[in-house]
Amino acid sequence: MWSWTRHPAVVRFARNRAAVAGAVVLAGFVSVAATGPALAPHSPTEQDLGNNYAPPSLRHPLGTDDLGRDTFSRLIHGARISLGVSASSVAIGLLAGTALGLLAGYHRGWVDRALMRVTDVMLAFPGILLAVVVVAILGKGLGNTIVAVALMAAPTFARIARGSALTVGEMDFVLASRALGASDARIVLRHLLPDCLSPLLVQATLMLGTAILIASGLSFLGLGVQPPDPEWGAMLSKGRELIRTAPVSAVAPGVALTLLVLSVSLVGDGLRDALDPRLRPARPITRGVRPERSQ
Repeated sequence: MWSWTRHPAVVRFARNRAAVAGAVVLAGFVSVAATGPALAPHSPTEQDLGNNYAPPSLRHPLGTDDLGRDTFSRLIHGARISLGVSASSVAIGLLAGTALGLLAGYHRGWVDRALMRVTDVMLAFPGILLAVVVVAILGKGLGNTIVAVALMAAPTFARIARGSALTVGEMDFVLASRALGASDARIVLRHLLPDCLSPLLVQATLMLGTAILIASGLSFLGLGVQPPDPEWGAMLSKGRELIRTAPVSAVAPGVALTLLVLSVSLVGDGLRDALDPRLRPARPITRGVRPERSQ
């Protein structure tokens, strides 16, 4: 009986201890984000001005901020916002970029040149700068932050999908399908798309860490998620002002961001090695080989 746990890619991923550790940490963050309201002991927006700058205690494990809000509860609720914004933006960028890349790689000609020149212009800007420009045009807020990060991610996915489409589009089975009268949509979905799924999956995982940093950076600058919503970048920006009176307010979101991005990077590296065995060094085959006898 076939089991997905015996798949070669799963086996290779399981042998990578760093990737497995990253997956465990990432699963913990996802669990916290999914069950945040049930785990948080207090409301993330509830203020208690008579108990501001409180040190860590049993009632407030990470203390309180300048408005008396529980830092631990805000940190838990912030996991849902940070992961939700980054995952949504990467998903939108993946769908849009893949569609544009396949379109450019399949039709080629002026369509390819026009789409790739736009992609080159977008890739010429640093990610955070491009996101700042988009937010400055569209305005602040949660939705505009998702759009800004998605526009930052889409060109990279478009390049990957286009490269796969250019390579697979010249193979004999694609030419045969076209000669037999297969529609363009069938060729793209049946032959071109499956070939680029593995690199796109790896890039999406790695892009998730970049999206988390850029979304948090926008909130840190006051351009992303707006108060009183608890977002880690905004918490880090506010905690910077409280570094002397309530240092935990700055340290806690910083450590959470570091661990989350590190875990995503480890999982992405593990997926890359698992889905592309050519990146792994070949092991010498010694079983069953008899040593040569000296003449």
